Amino acid sequence: MVAFGGPAAHIAIMQHEVIEKRKWMSDQHYLDLIGITSLVPGPNSTEMVMHCGKERGGSVGLFVAGLSFILPAVAITLVMAVLYQSYGDLPQVAPWIYGIKVGVIALILSAVYKLAKKAVKNWLLGLVACLAVVAGLFGLNEILIILSAGILNLGMKQFKFMPSFIFPLTILGDATVSSSGTMTNLKLFLIFLKMGSVLFGSGYLLFAYMDTELVQGLGWITRDQLAEAIAIGNITPGPVLSTATYVGYELNGFPGAALATIGIFLPSFIIIMIISPFIPKLRNSKTARSLINGINVGALAMMLVVTYKLGFEMLIDWKSITIFGLATLTMLLFPKVNIFLFVTGCSIVGFLLQLTPF
Repeated sequence: MVAFGGPAAHIAIMQHEVIEKRKWMSDQHYLDLIGITSLVPGPNSTEMVMHCGKERGGSVGLFVAGLSFILPAVAITLVMAVLYQSYGDLPQVAPWIYGIKVGVIALILSAVYKLAKKAVKNWLLGLVACLAVVAGLFGLNEILIILSAGILNLGMKQFKFMPSFIFPLTILGDATVSSSGTMTNLKLFLIFLKMGSVLFGSGYLLFAYMDTELVQGLGWITRDQLAEAIAIGNITPGPVLSTATYVGYELNGFPGAALATIGIFLPSFIIIMIISPFIPKLRNSKTARSLINGINVGALAMMLVVTYKLGFEMLIDWKSITIFGLATLTMLLFPKVNIFLFVTGCSIVGFLLQLTPF
């Protein structure tokens, strides 16, 4: 209920509660678990909660910890989705939301920058990231680009640089998600299940996946709705993946919210159950690390592409550019600013600018 601030903040809160306060495990063991979460699909902070639960209470502890972390965020997000759908388009409410949608662009850019400082460890990974950005701007399939980035980095590491490994990034031109289709509950569930199964690292990467699957691919939501979902995900406590609840409700009410939520989080529970016996081997595998390092920078590249697309659609007049400039300046000068306060500030500035007659 108090886990604001994204994955890094969540992991810091857990470190205080699990190690310093309750001494359930050693610092080194906790660090090892953090390393493991970066080697497998799923949101880091959510899987860290599950790891801690399993260490303390076995399989039952895994599910109790995971659900305790997820459910409050999902409940809050669902309430906000219901309220927004009912009142978000009202003339009295819309001006307050305007600034949030624009400010989100600066928020994502800040997240990409912070994550990239850790993810881009050398020039090879920088090259992989650049290739992934170019591929994304050309409209190639996002998930295949991310997987290809992992393969490319692994190939560079194993063979010191083989141009032939660029091949996966160049054959995906026609591999985009099929265009618009009729939405069914089964399709909704399977799409979020797929996203939960291939998402590496931070939950912020979910926004890039949703852009590819739901905006560009199926056309079920607009980028404007995606920006709303990002804003909701950042002003609620707990895992950012609770954004799926908001999108599911937008698409099909309460059934959609339930199916999207189960779909996005279910893979994490299964993955942690499966990998627990193999943690020591995964932790020390150089091959796994090279693959995941490439996947991470590929995913960040896709986040950058989505941010560019959001900016292209939303930064259309002096008001939106002013909000974006102030939001970016705030993130640069106060990188540790409380996200709730940041979003509230964007909302106020947007409201005031909307009152101007020109």
